[in-house]
Amino acid sequence: MGPPLLLAALLLCSAADGAGGGGGGARSCAETRQALMARGFSLASLPPGLISGEHLRICPQDYTCCASRTEEQLSQRGGADLRALVGEAAAFLLSTLSSRQHRFQDFFRELLAGAEHSLQKMFTRSYGHLYAQHARLFQGLFVELRRHLQGAQPGLDEALSDFWARLLERMLPLLNPQYSFPVGYLECMGHQVDGLRAFGDSPRQLRMQVTRAFIAARAFVQGLAIGRDVVAQAVQLSPTRECRRAHMRLSYCPLCRGTPALKPCSGFCLNVMKGCLASTTEMDPEWERYLDAMTQLAERLGGPFNFELAADSIGVKISEGIMYLQEHGVQTSAKVFQSCGSPRPAPARSRRAPPGETMRRFRTYSSEEKPTTAAGTNLDRLISDVKEKLRLMRRFWVMLPHTLCSDEKVAADVTNEDLCWNGQARGRYLPDVTGDGLVNQINNPEVEMDISQPDLPTRQHLLTLRSATSRLSGACRGQDVDFQDADEDGVSGSGAGYHEDRPAPGAGGRGVVGGVSSGSHPPHSGKGSSSSSQHSQSSGARPTAPTQAPLPAAAALALLGQLALLGG
Repeated sequence: MGPPLLLAALLLCSAADGAGGGGGGARSCAETRQALMARGFSLASLPPGLISGEHLRICPQDYTCCASRTEEQLSQRGGADLRALVGEAAAFLLSTLSSRQHRFQDFFRELLAGAEHSLQKMFTRSYGHLYAQHARLFQGLFVELRRHLQGAQPGLDEALSDFWARLLERMLPLLNPQYSFPVGYLECMGHQVDGLRAFGDSPRQLRMQVTRAFIAARAFVQGLAIGRDVVAQAVQLSPTRECRRAHMRLSYCPLCRGTPALKPCSGFCLNVMKGCLASTTEMDPEWERYLDAMTQLAERLGGPFNFELAADSIGVKISEGIMYLQEHGVQTSAKVFQSCGSPRPAPARSRRAPPGETMRRFRTYSSEEKPTTAAGTNLDRLISDVKEKLRLMRRFWVMLPHTLCSDEKVAADVTNEDLCWNGQARGRYLPDVTGDGLVNQINNPEVEMDISQPDLPTRQHLLTLRSATSRLSGACRGQDVDFQDADEDGVSGSGAGYHEDRPAPGAGGRGVVGGVSSGSHPPHSGKGSSSSSQHSQSSGARPTAPTQAPLPAAAALALLGQLALLGG
């Protein structure tokens, strides 16, 4: 065979090898044309068979089934495909955070509605028409509780203080029907509610238990919603040009070569995904802190800030406060008369309620008997469920490239290292897989990128998570960070700084354990009632009496009480 014939034979053998993809057998464009038509490409725009690939700008310039326009369109689609993959991986986070947010929100609302219904039923049975005449006062309290639970400002302190002040304005006239109390006198009386301690320690106990629980419940529901929103925004990627080109080489170049079933090598996939998602994976440390704060607050909701017990305590503490006033009505009336002056005799005495009507206390629930909502769930089960779900969300962002590349639809199994697409042909992928995180992508062989800092959307997500974590951590301490003043001691602002679980002793001679009075309640005089509202302002009930030294455990709160008395 002469030299010309030998050269021709070598060229033919070389062409045959190229078309075979490194010994992989003869290629055709039949499967590629079908796959591209399924993606919406016009058959007329596709080459009928393999053509020379000198026109390709991203894929290897080998024999190909893709025209220039086809390669460009596939590259543009790579961004949407990557978003779809990330969105599919994050579906668990989105669905879980969204469903638990609605579940907890509905649960808290149902508990509060149940507490209102229980109070209404008990007070109607105990006080009859007296409660019916003044039910609007109690309804108004629950309106404020619902508004606060939904995020309304200001906090609960004002609403609770105003409730006790208005309750005193209506109860004291009932205890003293022989006197007339004009509006101005009632306002003076309402301003004295702190110093009078007319309802004993019930206002402080109610405020402490309800405020902490409501702050925690609201922060937890908001935390779930914020986490959901951050995930929903983070998965809406805007891949860079370098990322789209890398994804084209990863996913569509085998298609253009006529081997659409050839999966990318696992290492190749990891390098592409780590490069494309480098900024997103930078969310992981802040995401972990957010999950820590959510888990800690969930534990608080099931423990010292239990919303079930707080909701149940509303009626209990109001009932105990009313009975305290009834039992100490003479002393309280004397203090009011001393502060506001002697009231005028009434033109005609009001008839007192029949004696013997006693206030029945609301029962509390043991750990074995927790109230359930219409959905048949209680707080313990909800918390146990959400803590497990939060655990499964850990390390999601840093593990996202591994999650995507472990999908058999995206990349070949690691056991098929010699039978996968390595970016050039069928065969082993030789470059090392880069480390996790943005800084490690400086040596990424597949995606060229700026590693100086995360992109702007990621920085915004980090700030949002950091802010949410701060609010959640504040709620774990009983502080409403949203309404917190910039105070060094951390005890100013709405609902701030309730750290002491034990009520102050000596409240009217009764010790209180677990939110229920340990002493017996003698029958009252039958003159107690609630009232419709007269607008008055009060700085809120405080845990210390004017002649009693504050307890060390509640020193900060007692100091605020004394200052309020001086200012009132």
